[in-house]
Amino acid sequence: MSSTPTSHVGRLGEPLTLPSGLTLPNRLMKSALSEGLAEADGSPGARLETLYRRWSTGGYGLLVTGNVAVDLRHLNEPGNVVIEDDRHLDALTRWTGSYRGHGGPIFAQLNHPGRQANRRAGRNRPVAPSAIAARVPGAARPRALTDEEIREIVKRFGAAAAVAEAAGFDGVQIHGAHGYLVTQFLSPISNRRDDAWGGDPERRRAFVLEVLRAVRAEVGPGFSVGIKLNSADFQRGGFTEEESREVVRALVAEGIDLIEVSGGSYEAPAMMGVLAESTRAREAYFLDYARTVREVAGRTPIAVTGGFRTRAAMEEALAEGDCDVVGIGRPTCLTPDAPRALFEDGRERLEVPAIGVGARRVIGRLTDIRPLDSALNVQWHADQLHRMAAGRDPDPTVPWWRTLGSMVRHGPAALRPKRG
Repeated sequence: MSSTPTSHVGRLGEPLTLPSGLTLPNRLMKSALSEGLAEADGSPGARLETLYRRWSTGGYGLLVTGNVAVDLRHLNEPGNVVIEDDRHLDALTRWTGSYRGHGGPIFAQLNHPGRQANRRAGRNRPVAPSAIAARVPGAARPRALTDEEIREIVKRFGAAAAVAEAAGFDGVQIHGAHGYLVTQFLSPISNRRDDAWGGDPERRRAFVLEVLRAVRAEVGPGFSVGIKLNSADFQRGGFTEEESREVVRALVAEGIDLIEVSGGSYEAPAMMGVLAESTRAREAYFLDYARTVREVAGRTPIAVTGGFRTRAAMEEALAEGDCDVVGIGRPTCLTPDAPRALFEDGRERLEVPAIGVGARRVIGRLTDIRPLDSALNVQWHADQLHRMAAGRDPDPTVPWWRTLGSMVRHGPAALRPKRG
């Protein structure tokens, strides 16, 4: 990537070297947005190449892909890229090449949805630490994993990371947030096991540590391994900030390279901005938590994603040392060259429309609006990605009801959130 423009660059434009030795050219990260654009066999194709080529000229310090599944039988939505082995290595290499032609470092986000697997994407019953369904519309009751199955999933993460390295990715990010399988093991709400994988906080975090170890064992020393981690799941009796800090401490001891802080699940979708007005007004939802893990994280860089919209807030967070990297997700759906807009054009704010259900009083009598808002918001922004994948520009004027109509035509399962 060409050097970062300097006309409007502050701390946001400074490089950062991760513990792995990888240098990010600036501190602005395109956080993961699950695209749903893979081919039927789980390989990335021309649409993903077109989308990533668009992002490649944006000037990001780091780009993280959307969900890359480690098991074709369990997807969080139709259209997930899947890495089980090297059968799609050529297609994966073309995908990374479409970004690396002009862009900087790129990570593949590795994920297993667990009980949040989308039944439209396959006929297999979802699996989870315990047979407890998520409290979201359309969620199926999962089957509890056996010890042997858990160890097999751990190996899948390692195998996927090895293929990602061979395909030209600079690193992988383990998805440990938003209610997916890693989060399900960490949370006492979804993990009621009493064996080596559950029963107390130490055993509940055994799964994520084993995943990290499996990945490290399969990749070279210069390959970066990060994680997206919940600050909390924002549910009574759930995964707390205190427990999250202990997970951070354990991950740092294992040599994690970058910790991205997020929060919530699709039962309590804090990551989608479905928050109290007072929380939204702070702009960066999880910055308070990030401050509390600085001492625990030590020299390991912290990224914060969720709510950043203004250059002033980004610069302040970096200047105060609250985080080392600023992550943005939804703004990149409408402003694919967001870093250049900030660095070169001097734009002060990245605009993101507030997408939510209309007729709220009427619909609110029929269903809980929060999950519906979250699903609608996600789908509206995903539609913008699909426009760019087709070679078109984003369209911020698309009304909420058009997105809802499209979701309804796909059946009730489309009304549940499916990305993160």
